[in-house]
Amino acid sequence: MGTIAKLFGSMVFNESVMQERLPKDTYKALKMTISEGKELDINVANVVANAMKDWALERGCTHYTHWFQPLTGITAEKHDSFIYIQPDGTVLEQFSGKSLIKGEPDASSFPSGGIRATFEARGYTAWDPTSYAFIKDNTLCIPTAFCSYTGEVLDKKTPLLRSIEALSMRAVKLLNLLGKKEVTRVQATTGAEQEYFIIPKELFDKRDDLVYTGRTLFGAKPPKGQELDDQYFASIRPEVKTFMADLNKELWQLGVYATTEHNEAAPAQHELAPVFTTTNVATDQNQLVMEIMKKVALRHNLVCLLHEKPFEGVNGSGKHNNWALSTNTGENIFKPGKDPYGNTQFLLFLAAIIKAVDEYQDLMRISVASAGNDHRLGAHEAPPAIVSVFLGDDLTEIVDAIVSGKKYTGPAKSLMHVGVDVIPEFVKDTTDRNRTSPFAFTGNKFEFRMVGSSQSISDANVVLNTIMAEALSEFYARLEKKPDIETAARKLIRETFKKHSRIIFNGNGYTDQWVAEAESRGLCNYRTTADAVIHMSDPKNIRLYTKHKVFTEKEIRSRQEIMLQEYVNVVNIEMLTMLDMAKRQIIPACLSYTKELTELADAKNRIGVDVGKTEKNLVLKISSLTDSLMDACEELELVHSKIKGSAEEKAFMIKDEALEAMKKLRSIADSLETIVSQKYWPFPTYKEILFYH
Repeated sequence: MGTIAKLFGSMVFNESVMQERLPKDTYKALKMTISEGKELDINVANVVANAMKDWALERGCTHYTHWFQPLTGITAEKHDSFIYIQPDGTVLEQFSGKSLIKGEPDASSFPSGGIRATFEARGYTAWDPTSYAFIKDNTLCIPTAFCSYTGEVLDKKTPLLRSIEALSMRAVKLLNLLGKKEVTRVQATTGAEQEYFIIPKELFDKRDDLVYTGRTLFGAKPPKGQELDDQYFASIRPEVKTFMADLNKELWQLGVYATTEHNEAAPAQHELAPVFTTTNVATDQNQLVMEIMKKVALRHNLVCLLHEKPFEGVNGSGKHNNWALSTNTGENIFKPGKDPYGNTQFLLFLAAIIKAVDEYQDLMRISVASAGNDHRLGAHEAPPAIVSVFLGDDLTEIVDAIVSGKKYTGPAKSLMHVGVDVIPEFVKDTTDRNRTSPFAFTGNKFEFRMVGSSQSISDANVVLNTIMAEALSEFYARLEKKPDIETAARKLIRETFKKHSRIIFNGNGYTDQWVAEAESRGLCNYRTTADAVIHMSDPKNIRLYTKHKVFTEKEIRSRQEIMLQEYVNVVNIEMLTMLDMAKRQIIPACLSYTKELTELADAKNRIGVDVGKTEKNLVLKISSLTDSLMDACEELELVHSKIKGSAEEKAFMIKDEALEAMKKLRSIADSLETIVSQKYWPFPTYKEILFYH
């Protein structure tokens, strides 16, 4: 067995560990819970808890924690020791099934969107046996759901699990109707590609904007950016390669399927890609990836930036959510097969997702909405804020043929020859890829490219699972009583493609022409988080979520409130940071440099040397821009003082006024950076940060 194989999953209470340590009956009962969703008996939980405790103690653990994902977007943990105090004052190491199944963290300080008042503190965590426990920092971490005392969910995991169940139930019913009686479960699977920046910690510490907000609020473009395309897939810096090796080791120990690593398009930007796994596990693992990236980077005197747009003028960072469906019999539902035109099952599920995305474009956009992602979406490195589906030439031809009723002759297979005899020919794919598409079919899965690099993939997958469950539910109702399922299904496929073809777009999503065309098609274009999130509680969305029991109406409205308030809070911190840096760092630096120039001019006058135009022009220009910078600060302060009211009202004031005032302030400061002496500029520039040695 190789080194990686020995290392992989060594800190996870996984399948092999359970088989080894649990009695056969206990293992079988637990497997039924994991694979079939059967309720877990407390006696089984007691046996599992004891085995888990012994395994953790052998690996140096003293505490356990219910590891959960509150609505802050990061993970949370409260640590309890394995100590049990006996009547005589001595202690035993103990961990019961009750402690495994239920925890009780304080819920008062987590976002609740009005569900809980601050004085109402009680909340519960509940073990999720479908995601393996693991050891991190000498603590046994047990993945759990998190809910309030009154039962409303306060986390990212519970809605995801609900959506997974809803999707599985609807997909199984439809597949059974199509003759696949052996299918008893359908799993959503996900692979989340993670983009990030790595910069030296000493430079990070010198910039208040990076420290407080995760992005640079000021920064003039350096002479070189990514114009030469010489960073993408280039040789990895030695210090970053060392960081990656350490990162891989930690991730592999935790059973994270990290495989691919490379430089991304922007300087100092990189990507990590995992192998597919079930969506619930993939979501947990991606949260771990983000946490461990930051921790490992610090050990190497580096900082990992997960903000969607840490630097202006170069690519931002996304998280490509590769989503597919597979049955318990091992079939990938989105695999077209050798004859996709004749594959009714594939076309039916393809029609379902096209219908789902078209009808719930707003929820797709909301699922990726954040102040950070607003800076990235629509820029020339990420999909636009307009949701569309890319199918590629071959599938689009099939759709067109079905809609028009014309005969489909199949794709023309061609061989690729690069013009070098020693390199063999190979079969060319029938379609190209489209990197500008928000939701692209990539052979046997869909890649949702709009997710931001710092976001939990739970939100995106909750939407994908739920809207797909709804489409499949409607399809089942249409087909259930038809005597000839095949004929009825083909008719339904044609109707669906015809009705929802407006969402299919294979062209360049970056162009102004597409924006105009999308508007003419009636597609949504919610440019900011404020524009998008207010639609979360639209009646059709409330009907969707409540029908499939993913959210209650109260939970929907609370999440809308939380997203709007987070948007307000993030931009508020950015405004205050900009003002502080401009008034306490940039303006004093400009005045100091101006003083040096005027003193130089005075010295020349004293010895009878004419003052040159360079000094005069610089002093005039810097003085003028510094005055403009102060005016811009006062303008932003005025805007900031007017932001009052509800979370929605504040969000729209920020969108309509604050962002423009911030942009103006930055523009003036960035102009000053290009003419003030480097000796006086108060913090590291893009040149130093992005092209560090």
